[in-house]
Amino acid sequence: MAKHKLQRFAENETFANLFQQSNYDRIGKEFPLRGHWQENYFANDNPIVLELGCGKGEYTIAMSQRNRDKNFIGVDRKGARLWRGCKDAIEQELKNVAFLRIAIDNISNYFAENEVDEIWVTFPDPQPKKERKRLVSPKFIETYRKILKKGSGVLHLKSDSDLLYEYLLETASAQSWKVLENIKDVYAQECDSILTEVQTFYERKWLEEGKTIHYIKLLVY
Repeated sequence: MAKHKLQRFAENETFANLFQQSNYDRIGKEFPLRGHWQENYFANDNPIVLELGCGKGEYTIAMSQRNRDKNFIGVDRKGARLWRGCKDAIEQELKNVAFLRIAIDNISNYFAENEVDEIWVTFPDPQPKKERKRLVSPKFIETYRKILKKGSGVLHLKSDSDLLYEYLLETASAQSWKVLENIKDVYAQECDSILTEVQTFYERKWLEEGKTIHYIKLLVY
């Protein structure tokens, strides 16, 4: 298994669609695409959509296939997982996809103010004992606000966690964030097809265990 990972890490270094934090940290250089993703990487002015904690990139890839008029960037810390998403994007010749291997806490170092149109958080760890580590806590959302389009940038949460679903609704009310969509069970209510047609490995597992899949869409300004 360790050898397999090392092979993937080595191949990651060759992918033109993958950017890794360590490559910039070790030379003390500012990330060159910050504020310039559209013109210098995607070569268009289409909206930018992030998937945070993207894992193997199933959602990033699926959304990019369905929305060729948007640019998608999957973000995760795990290089072995990102390898799969990068390979899939290359093999399918998806030009509107990139991946970023960074700690999400540092995301504002990689995107400029008003550069991002949407952020997706799909099946994050609910962190039952550590609220500040939840990817939809006020701490993280304040970081997202720095890069989202003012007045129109939206946050999507898809989760099997009752705790996280209820927490975000309560937090949104307390913070005066506008809830644009609130779907308690995406498989029992009418919703966008992207919420049911694309299933990650973990989502399939949760469904087999009889868990309910929740969805919230927020305007955080």
